[in-house]
Amino acid sequence: MIETPPLVDQYCHGVLRTELGLGTFEARLGRSVGPAAAGTTFFDTQAGFAVRRWCAPLLGLEAHCPPAHYLARRRELGVLESGRRLLRGSGIAAYLVDTGAPGDLTGPKELALAGDAEAHEIVRLELLAEHVADTSGTAEGFLDNLAEAVRHAAAGAVAFTARTGTGYGTALAFAPEPPGPDEVRAAAQRWLARRVKGGAVRDPVLVRHLLWSAVGSGLPLQLHAGAGDPRERLDRGDPALLTDFVRATAGLGTDLVLLHGYPYHRHAAHLAAAFPHVYADLGPALARTGARADGVLAELLELAPFGKLLFSSGGRDLPELHVVAARVFRQALDRVLGGWVADGAWSWRDAERVAALLAAGNARRVYQLDRPQGKETT
Repeated sequence: MIETPPLVDQYCHGVLRTELGLGTFEARLGRSVGPAAAGTTFFDTQAGFAVRRWCAPLLGLEAHCPPAHYLARRRELGVLESGRRLLRGSGIAAYLVDTGAPGDLTGPKELALAGDAEAHEIVRLELLAEHVADTSGTAEGFLDNLAEAVRHAAAGAVAFTARTGTGYGTALAFAPEPPGPDEVRAAAQRWLARRVKGGAVRDPVLVRHLLWSAVGSGLPLQLHAGAGDPRERLDRGDPALLTDFVRATAGLGTDLVLLHGYPYHRHAAHLAAAFPHVYADLGPALARTGARADGVLAELLELAPFGKLLFSSGGRDLPELHVVAARVFRQALDRVLGGWVADGAWSWRDAERVAALLAAGNARRVYQLDRPQGKETT
């Protein structure tokens, strides 16, 4: 068995505070905007099978128990106790939490308490801009307040993140230079003039301004570079479209982390290999592929240097998703690296050293989690 240190989940969300019925649980398990196929449920997915395999024992049930038994036990324990058991059984020691997802989700402090772990905040740039716009009257005031909000957020967060999708006009949003002051001011005026309170940032010039503002902060910048989440009505963000932006930010002192690259994970791994400041996420690419995770992990290790890959769960809403990602990741590591050791291609010592990098070491270095004067730990 390849041993790993306690994991650092370098990108996730909180979990729901409310009890879930059968339909609402399954919808979040399947990440779908519609129902499952007739005669099936979203337990009939790799993620669903993995929940029954890994989560049921943490709630005192046999592995692979029927979905109805699992959900009945979950309701019997209650949302707080079931969440506590699941998160503490995940093997995750630190959560980096994107606090920008919609819904009644736990924040970093609550997640840390439930999981008996440390937690840090990742600030979503678009949501930061929307909050600033809600309290700013003019375009000039909005831009001044936004600059101050980015500086303030950088003092307490470990990273910024941005949702990327074709709905933003991706090519323009990721042009290889920051927009000029006049261009930004005109975009802010357009957006504020037609925006209602709470309206989302969709202007590609403003998105580009936010990205370059984050680059200027020096914090790592996480970019979603795979299939979008249909619950947030986002289109895909092919990492190939990010190449010019990646090239333009080289040497500026800001690391870029490409999240959720699947099914474009090979290109994300290639960018991580080609550019010193680029890293690739392992997370949901493994959790969502379940029993096929070994092959996906092997493809990532084939292309990217081992110091450029980071574990994450991408978990949201259900603590089960944090558990499944962690367990599938460890199992895939054991099978892939252990297989190479058995074949004589790797030594056992090298396998455990690389496993420790992927599990926690790379994330702790990139986000400076162990720096004494670093960000506040929850």
